[in-house]
Amino acid sequence: MRFPPLGPGEFSLPVVVITGGWSRERDRALLSGTTVNDALTSMGVKTRFVDLDDGREILLNSLDGVEAAFLAIAGRGAEDGRLQGLLETLGVPYTGSGVLASAVGMNKQSAKAVVAAAGVRVAGGARIDLSADANTEAILITHLLGLPVIVKPVSEGGSIGLQVAATTEELALAVAAAEVESMAEAFHAGRSVSVGVLDDGTGAVYVLPPLEAETWNGIYSYAAKHGTAQCAYYCPARVTGEVLQNLKDQAVAAHRALYCHSYSRHDFIVTDAGDAVWLEVNTLPGLSRSGNLARMAHEDGIPYEQLLAHILRGARTDRRAQV
Repeated sequence: MRFPPLGPGEFSLPVVVITGGWSRERDRALLSGTTVNDALTSMGVKTRFVDLDDGREILLNSLDGVEAAFLAIAGRGAEDGRLQGLLETLGVPYTGSGVLASAVGMNKQSAKAVVAAAGVRVAGGARIDLSADANTEAILITHLLGLPVIVKPVSEGGSIGLQVAATTEELALAVAAAEVESMAEAFHAGRSVSVGVLDDGTGAVYVLPPLEAETWNGIYSYAAKHGTAQCAYYCPARVTGEVLQNLKDQAVAAHRALYCHSYSRHDFIVTDAGDAVWLEVNTLPGLSRSGNLARMAHEDGIPYEQLLAHILRGARTDRRAQV
């Protein structure tokens, strides 16, 4: 797959960069948005910069006469299909995955069910009944999944709200503290590895070198992902050739099963036995220059601007005709 730079006049009308929003990933989105906007401007693209949190009227006015919307945003209201649905209704081309992939991908339980049906190995999990007694729920989950387990929101990104429970008592506390729809997931010790997948809309895919994140406690938490905890990165990941190929194959299978478009990032745990366990998908991964996707592209010799050019060209596909 080729990743040529944008040609002169390739996008002659303005491109609106939609960022910010109101989710708990707002800061990450704004970092991506400002970086993308500056890069597109340097590439000769006329841009409009819009914070989704500024209100409906400002958003609608910003969409008038644009060639495409570049979605440099994450979290609820933006990565879950709602923004994509609005843009499709208005006939505005946009980057990233469509409504279906966005909605399913944002819900970790639904996404796991879909990719597991495609033959991808996923971590066992169970929905947490927040209306039940926390102690009773903890005992049920322990019988089902064993210990330790991961407790996390069903529809948050960036490992927001992630907790590790090593005992039934800790699990009961985590269940009692949960404020949004949450799930428990079997804990797998091992290496945290992310895999980036790019496609050109014709069925051809390209897999970037997987990125390994090493943390002091083996948990790739929100703090580790956002620079407030110690984390070392290795690209390509420090795994055998066989495991590397397995990671790539499973990432592609998940990308296709979820009907992702243009690009996606898939998070795995590689166990000490060498098994790759799929955890979740990012249909709109962060796009700062130091973000995981940019790191993987750089390792593969793809400049940041050419990565953005690929993503922007993906907006030209009409996903309303897809599943």
